[in-house]
Amino acid sequence: MSSASSGVAQALAEWAVALAPTEEDLTLAHRSLLDTVAVGIAAREHHILAVAATLGDAGRWAVACHVIDFDDLHMPSTTHVSTVCVPVALATDGGQRAYLAGAGVMARLGTALGWGHYSRGWHATTTAGALGAAVVAAVGRGLDADGVATAMALAVPAAGGVQRAFGTDAKALQVGYAADAGVRAAELAAAGATADLTAVEAWMSLAGGSPDAVDLSGPAVPGGLAIKIYPACYALQRPISAVTSVLPARVDPEVVHRITVRTPAATVQPLIHHRPQDGLQGKFSLEYAMAAAILDDHQGFASFSDAAVRRPQAQRLIDLVDVHLDEGGDWLLSGQVEVAVHTDGGVLQGRLRFPPGSPQRPPTPEELGRKVADCLAGTGLDASAITWAGSADLLRRTLTGPLTPIVTTERTP
Repeated sequence: MSSASSGVAQALAEWAVALAPTEEDLTLAHRSLLDTVAVGIAAREHHILAVAATLGDAGRWAVACHVIDFDDLHMPSTTHVSTVCVPVALATDGGQRAYLAGAGVMARLGTALGWGHYSRGWHATTTAGALGAAVVAAVGRGLDADGVATAMALAVPAAGGVQRAFGTDAKALQVGYAADAGVRAAELAAAGATADLTAVEAWMSLAGGSPDAVDLSGPAVPGGLAIKIYPACYALQRPISAVTSVLPARVDPEVVHRITVRTPAATVQPLIHHRPQDGLQGKFSLEYAMAAAILDDHQGFASFSDAAVRRPQAQRLIDLVDVHLDEGGDWLLSGQVEVAVHTDGGVLQGRLRFPPGSPQRPPTPEELGRKVADCLAGTGLDASAITWAGSADLLRRTLTGPLTPIVTTERTP
């Protein structure tokens, strides 16, 4: 439905304030909390945390939850919803209802901005994310619809970020900026700041989106969220799965002499590093992902370290990858991916439409449990420590000192 009659900001704000989460919505919120906080804890030794120490709680936590690129994704909007909205909800004590309100606004704005916005090089997580963060913080503060709408308009100046940051520290920092900007905008709105609410519509139009495309129907987060199985860009989840699904238990990399990949051009939009030199660039490299799928039994954290990317075997396989891009596509899972691994003994071929963890193939409890356990390894924690009531303290201790398990009581939403 079009929101033009009352203005985009006001319509979204009224929807957010009136949101009554369903059991399905609350289930998504719990899974998002578990996945996001676990991923943030997994980044506890990353150098970016010292750099991000000047940001507020929401910004620091958003950086931590995004920097290893293992966080969830809203496919229709191409935004990492939870890495923005979970940290803001925790930092402002908003709980799962505030998370769902902001996540729903962020998803709807990102979808209305459209694939054209993303394909032109914008980082949709940070453009739509600043306004989504403002909604989380404003709803958490108990602002009325006018206050929430004002916070969204006040967040417009921070609604930026570009894909050229991918493969560098700036990508995660952009997410941190968006989270902090949303908190700041809500604080200003609560203090009485005013704004022209049509700034949101003007911003959407300038960014290539359509205000009339904002749709308030459906569940809190329409389309659900995709959970990553591999700690890399979502655009790599499908090609990695396609390769691993057709390989025998072990393949001698020395007998591989060609790797071909065919996929719609839209599906590789974020994969800008064709000859990666470190782990962060490897997370945005289709060529390296194919090498890791062949070399490693499990494409986990170790696969995307600097040392792993620089392996002579990996660099050799990277040079063997031949990518064929078909025209068209308007999201990261357009069409299907087709892979062929050419060996001395023949050709191993596979094709895949939806990877594990996508909304069409939700992660099994075992898949999600393995991911969370991998993220928490070495901390003495398990999934039971990650609750809406206790995760703010958990993340503070993650950033400031050794982790010890804590006992919390889950707060009623």
